[in-house]
Amino acid sequence: MTPKRKETSRCFWATGVPDFYEKYHDEEWGVPCFDEHKMFEMLILEGAQAGLSWQTVLAKRENYRRAFDNFDVERIARYKEAKIQKLLLDAGIIRNQLKIRATVTNAQALLKLRETAERPEMALTDFFWRYVDGRPKQNALKSKADIEATTPESDALSKALLKAGFKFVGSTIVYAHMQACGMVNDHLTSCFRYEAVRELGRKL
Repeated sequence: MTPKRKETSRCFWATGVPDFYEKYHDEEWGVPCFDEHKMFEMLILEGAQAGLSWQTVLAKRENYRRAFDNFDVERIARYKEAKIQKLLLDAGIIRNQLKIRATVTNAQALLKLRETAERPEMALTDFFWRYVDGRPKQNALKSKADIEATTPESDALSKALLKAGFKFVGSTIVYAHMQACGMVNDHLTSCFRYEAVRELGRKL
């Protein structure tokens, strides 16, 4: 149950924001994720964010799910030019040709990754989490100034993803994905979610 606003102290970026964005912070951001489908969805959404705000992208999340067949990897990997052109006309998503084509490329890269993965159904999840040894990194950030845009882990993961054929996976994008999917706890220590997310990490 989400606490009442007046009783909570949130991260600076989740204060004074629309309800859907606050809900995302309170219930989803930073929670360790081992769900393959969601990991792929977040990878695509984080890539779509490049040059834009996360709030802008998150507001279009349901539109993306509709437009991209609920992020069905197998279906996206088979998209033909006609489908891409249709997506470029879809006002509900960010109509950036490079980002749309990268989504198809990334789906194809994931399918290729599965071919050699020990657990094909967890190929992307395992690929990501091994860069933090399978457990969330617990930071203790006091203010906005303490937050890093990239880390050695995101640098290494970014290079590995690029080598594997993924696109729009620069280190900044990758680190945002790591934060969102709970590979690192970057809630401020003053945020009411910090201890709860930290405890989730301890249980892994």
